[in-house]
Amino acid sequence: MPNKRVAVARWEDVPGERLYNYWDRLREVGLEVVDTTGPGGSLTGCEGLVLTGGIDVDPALYGETPHPEVDEINRPRDEFELSLLREALTADLPVLAICRGHQLLNVCFGGSLLQHIEDGSHRWHEEEPITSSFHDVTLTASSKLAAIYGAERIHTNSRHHQAVTLDRVPPRLIVTGTTDDGMVEGLESRSHRWVVGVQWHPERPEPETPGFAQSSGALWEAFAAAVDGLDT
Repeated sequence: MPNKRVAVARWEDVPGERLYNYWDRLREVGLEVVDTTGPGGSLTGCEGLVLTGGIDVDPALYGETPHPEVDEINRPRDEFELSLLREALTADLPVLAICRGHQLLNVCFGGSLLQHIEDGSHRWHEEEPITSSFHDVTLTASSKLAAIYGAERIHTNSRHHQAVTLDRVPPRLIVTGTTDDGMVEGLESRSHRWVVGVQWHPERPEPETPGFAQSSGALWEAFAAAVDGLDT
């Protein structure tokens, strides 16, 4: 029986995003990767969607002007990924939205973003070699994420300067993970079978942090189960 096919949205403007990490994690759980590029990409023949990390989402999508610290934006990429996401939502395909993808998920449902975390607390460490920051996330007890990780408190990596905050989450999404400083790092759709957003990067091996890759594996397994139609 052939492996189920999953689209991974890709754009050429993020050479350091290490797409092979996403592809490796998906293949490890028995899924076939469909490298989906824009414009004009679609989910034809795919049974799930992964949205990856990358550059900032255009604030115009949620009716705001850019903060001075907003990095490079690419509106065609935003529109391409939003098109794929809407296609997946209409078909009720499983979606795993990571980092930028988590933020775009919130915007797609009608929410907005904190454009810049002023204290820099969630940024990566920029000295060479560049490494992730880490922090704890509290998971909602009844959420998919809590069931997947088997815990209500997890240690996650951090590589972002924009964020979803509690006051910016639209009604159709459920907050399922928060940091101690009030950032929303887990989201689920109220009206879809399996649509999950995480602010952290579960695809990264993070060899300097023992146990991270193993715990993240549970999320990829859960996504694969949803794609296989095994999630209830």
